Amino acid sequence: MTYIKRDLENKIVSLSDEYSCILITGPRQVGKTTCLRQLMDDNREYVTLDDMEERSLAKRDPALFFQLHTTPIMIDEVQYAPELFSYIKIAIDNGADPGTFWLTGSQSFKLMSLAQESLAGRVAILHMSGLSQHEIFGSGENQPFTLELSVLKEREKNYSPADINGIYERIWKGSMPGIISGKYSDRDVFYSSYLQTYIDRDVKDQIQLTDSLLFSDFVRAAACRAGQMLNVHDIAQDVGVSDDTAKRWLKVLEKSDVIFFLRPYSNNLLKRTVKTPKMYFFDTGLVAYLTRYSSAEILANGAINGAILENYVVSELLKSYHNDAKECLLWYYRDKSSNEIDMVIESDGMLHPLEIKRSVNPGSELLNAFNLLDKASVPRGTGAILCMRPKLSAVDADNFIVPIWMI
Repeated sequence: MTYIKRDLENKIVSLSDEYSCILITGPRQVGKTTCLRQLMDDNREYVTLDDMEERSLAKRDPALFFQLHTTPIMIDEVQYAPELFSYIKIAIDNGADPGTFWLTGSQSFKLMSLAQESLAGRVAILHMSGLSQHEIFGSGENQPFTLELSVLKEREKNYSPADINGIYERIWKGSMPGIISGKYSDRDVFYSSYLQTYIDRDVKDQIQLTDSLLFSDFVRAAACRAGQMLNVHDIAQDVGVSDDTAKRWLKVLEKSDVIFFLRPYSNNLLKRTVKTPKMYFFDTGLVAYLTRYSSAEILANGAINGAILENYVVSELLKSYHNDAKECLLWYYRDKSSNEIDMVIESDGMLHPLEIKRSVNPGSELLNAFNLLDKASVPRGTGAILCMRPKLSAVDADNFIVPIWMI
């Protein structure tokens, strides 16, 4: 198996020189542990709370846990023992050295609330997703996606071109390090095992689940609607559960970083915008598996080819920010007349509209929707069409055409 260098590595190292505690959140099997163990030296002890003996000790007697394990320390799946956080806080307040505690966990909402309650101002929190296009195919330093021309030209040098078939191959294969690195060759077996492990270890901890197959069907019903406006009732009807149950289960998927939502952009001058979010999966390989597409070629011509392409673009754009430890102000726009803009980034006091198209030669009429933002209280900046064009281009000075392989 080949280790794939993660873009977050530089941030982890630099922040470990400043903060006593680093917390890395993200879904299961995206490489949090592997990355940190790659960066560890021989002085740091490693403990995983997937080990039931260690977990029991940490919960029952956290003081003894820290007496038995020396620092600096890496604690994996720390969400299983929230009792440790108050002891970590005491150690930090007593002058623990920078980099003393490295923590990982796969339930980010729970971990974020624990960290904010117990370690506010004492912990650097980073989010790790699956592998990005840049990590798999690129070179040089990762940069958050932006429409500055100089940055786009730099991205064009550092990223690996791909045509429409290559993009759908990336979408179908997904972003899990276990598959991309070659550790596991059978994609279907990997995702089947991944889903079962996720349900057994994470879902059953959060809800009183009596039927694992029913929850699997629920995740599949959600995957069929990736990249679309959320309709809780339709998903609930597909699997025969109540709307309230579907809402709770979607919250579980969001808490464990399987899905995320893009909220609609609105302000007080845009009164006719919709309120419903759009739902996306962090890993398009999981979506392709759940929706039963057996190859990238079939997926590229399937019913969800547009929605899953949009899912891929949105998740890759967010990864470019997460991997630089930055937040991205990202929305979509839709009004009650069904006028829509796929993505809107707010940056440096400007709104940047983005349209996603499967075409190699998208028409300039797509830019007409961007005018909808002219009524907003925030001024409109440079826009772009993200498409299958092989090279960076432009419609005019204010609107670029950006290949999807550059995101």
